[in-house]
Amino acid sequence: MVRPRFLKLPSQQQEAILKAALDEFAKHGFHDASLNRVIETAGISKGSMYYYFDGKDDLFAYVAQTELAGLFDSVGPLPKLDATDADGFWSVLEAYYLRLLRALAASPQLAAMFRGWATVSKSPAFQRAQGELEQASVPWIELALAAGQRVGAVRTDLPASLVIGVVLGMGEAMDFWLMEHQPADGELPELIRRFVGMIRGALAP
Repeated sequence: MVRPRFLKLPSQQQEAILKAALDEFAKHGFHDASLNRVIETAGISKGSMYYYFDGKDDLFAYVAQTELAGLFDSVGPLPKLDATDADGFWSVLEAYYLRLLRALAASPQLAAMFRGWATVSKSPAFQRAQGELEQASVPWIELALAAGQRVGAVRTDLPASLVIGVVLGMGEAMDFWLMEHQPADGELPELIRRFVGMIRGALAP
């Protein structure tokens, strides 16, 4: 995991390390990425890197977490779930998912880095970072489920925790597939429509 010493660095130095790491992971993938190249590009000593991160998987996880946060910021706030019927509810989610994927496609380095997501997904450091991201999203998912139930878009016969688990699991599988196959922009609207349709089918009353 990221160590407190890294977070105490001046922001300019933090950014230099994270940029060097993003460049390296995007160009070489997780397994072929070299911490030595990151260290050389960032202009720090080899010993310093291990004061900041426990290893390459921790660095990858932190860069992924940081870049994902930036991606969500660039897309804008989460959509308001004030639809009055099921079709409107799912349409809002579909549009937001499409915006996210187009923002990712507009960041080639980030997209290239995330193609290694499945490779490193078994790493404890990455699983911890992914868990933190999922936990941060749970309050909004809970609100979304409640909004969907109000308009008859989401079933009410199962515990909310189970429904959230289904949504997160399906979403992760879809994200992995998209990262691996890199569909063209023109294909995205129909793919997202089908993906959201799958989730809709699982959650339908």
